[in-house]
Amino acid sequence: MFFKTKTIVPEAHRGLLFKNEQLTAVLPAGLHYYGNWKKDHRIQLINTSQTLKEGVAEDILVLADLHPDTFAEHLYTWATGEHEVGLVYQNGVLKDLKAPAQRGAYWRNQRSIEVRTLDISGDFKLPKALASQLLAAKEQPLRSAVGAALVAAPIPDGHSGFLEVDGEQCEMLTSGTHVWWQFNHSIKVTQLDCRLQNMEVNGQEILTKDRVGLRINFSAMWQIVDPQQVKVTLADHKDYLYRELQLALRAVVSTQTLDELLADKNLLNQTIQQTVAEKAAAYGIDLKTVGARDIVLPGEMKAILAQVVEAEKKAEASLIRRREETHETRSLHNTAKVMEGNPVLLRLKELDVLEKIAARISTLNVYGGLDGVMNDLVKLTDKPKI
Repeated sequence: MFFKTKTIVPEAHRGLLFKNEQLTAVLPAGLHYYGNWKKDHRIQLINTSQTLKEGVAEDILVLADLHPDTFAEHLYTWATGEHEVGLVYQNGVLKDLKAPAQRGAYWRNQRSIEVRTLDISGDFKLPKALASQLLAAKEQPLRSAVGAALVAAPIPDGHSGFLEVDGEQCEMLTSGTHVWWQFNHSIKVTQLDCRLQNMEVNGQEILTKDRVGLRINFSAMWQIVDPQQVKVTLADHKDYLYRELQLALRAVVSTQTLDELLADKNLLNQTIQQTVAEKAAAYGIDLKTVGARDIVLPGEMKAILAQVVEAEKKAEASLIRRREETHETRSLHNTAKVMEGNPVLLRLKELDVLEKIAARISTLNVYGGLDGVMNDLVKLTDKPKI
């Protein structure tokens, strides 16, 4: 009697039917019967629900290569060339990325899967629309694939970028987000800030021409005007500018005395700017302004300088007092000469003085009437005859 064996392949599964360990059929989901009276058949169930995430195992791919016709209606196979990238779409939605020189397969189910290849041999920079789509990916599998497949370089406003591919500089980048496939290449992007910047040169201990030790804090405003020149000629443009400012400051201070520095600090600033600006311009850097913020003297020099200033101010005050006394004496002399020949004017002056004296007296006793006050209290004498 001929017996058949019944088997059920669950939904989202495939059954691989083997006879004597040789593949004979791929069974879709459903109820199946097969003769197994010699017990020489077996079925291997494959879960296909995670086909997009896991793909097809390598052993199944080997069987698919041996039995292409058997797997034709069950598998979707794909392959990428050495200079191709694979874009995996499920129901028209981008879901995954595949690296060059790869192959694989997906189980066919109710969701259609397609792998579109993109040639990156000539231009490995992503089109703007595709780059935006990939960088905005929210699903974790695609985000992980993007992180491994792409190099993204956002260049802010006021900056310049430089693309290096396999150690060779290729182009200068403007502001914006630039994205490349990193397969088959070593990609590096560097940036330069081309905005106006400030540099501090602080705590410089320098001896003046007259051997006075100073500590100077210095500032400079600068800007990169030729990014390409800076990139090509300077390994570290900030370090270069700092050293030039430092050396110029030391050179200028060491050729001036303390009095010269304190008398005109602007001359120090102008000299340093003229010295450094010309050198920096040759490397694409524009030195806008420089300025010494603080000139700090040693403690003992501060005390000496304070004594000098105090002595100068005292001498100034004494000179002013003598000048005022001389002016006052000259004024009194002129007044006396005018009154010398005019008794009436002298009398008016005496009355004016008398009024000022009387204003300070709270009680005044008068004897002899007004004539006594006018004639006895203040007496006029005639000019002596010669």
